[in-house]
Amino acid sequence: MLNQDDRDKMDINRRYWEDVVAVHAGSRFYDVPGFIAGENRLDELERGEVGEVSGKSLLHLQCHFGLDTLSWARLGARVTGVDYAQEAVETARSLARECKLDARFLHSNLYDLPQQLEEQFDIVFTSYGVLGWLPDIREWARIASSYVKPGGFFYIAEFHPFAYVFDDETDHLAYRYPYFATQPMRWEAAGTYTGAEDKLDTHEDWEWTYRLGEVVTALIDAGLRLEFLHEHPFTVYQQFPFLEKIGYMRWGFPKGAQPIPLMFSLKAGKPLD
Repeated sequence: MLNQDDRDKMDINRRYWEDVVAVHAGSRFYDVPGFIAGENRLDELERGEVGEVSGKSLLHLQCHFGLDTLSWARLGARVTGVDYAQEAVETARSLARECKLDARFLHSNLYDLPQQLEEQFDIVFTSYGVLGWLPDIREWARIASSYVKPGGFFYIAEFHPFAYVFDDETDHLAYRYPYFATQPMRWEAAGTYTGAEDKLDTHEDWEWTYRLGEVVTALIDAGLRLEFLHEHPFTVYQQFPFLEKIGYMRWGFPKGAQPIPLMFSLKAGKPLD
């Protein structure tokens, strides 16, 4: 369970995410007008690996302001999104009303979610930049697993932890951070990942890193059965300055090089009783 220091750090992070919602919702990166016009915001990776969702219940953990959640709704899923930023939840609810999509959004710290949500779902989904905000990976896995129906599955698409050891400000791959980090890192920076045009005052946040083995083991120990673990040489944003855009929401290394994994995706099912 979380100690008070973890909760204090998470509250610092939550305040950052409260501030960033309006910036992200107005950014070209998220292109909210395009979504309202009918576009789907899911990458072909998760659409292909999650598969058919029509008529299925889907819980989206750490959903930000709901574009991916609502994209699953457009594909026929019965969706519930959860985020700890109140501004994100309110924006998601507003978008659902504007797009006339049936979706439920809950305001909750992930670790406190069992206090207000007791259902189980066919699919529990999360993606892209979620693990670094979690101080306890084993409790995260236990909670995620508890929401998967027997016969259902958990799915994550996430940035590869090995890619985080490299400096994201240089023009080549250069080692900077330890892979076997044991303590959270404090950051202080201005702006946000959506682009230089999206201004945000200097902010503080805390981030945790987990090795790929830690993530997989936590999910297995939580009662899920690994169905696949895929590693990918592309990512969904320009993580390093030298990456090139190679498709819609896809960046890769120049000239088709594949020196390191940039993302991973994982599916783990819950056995039938």
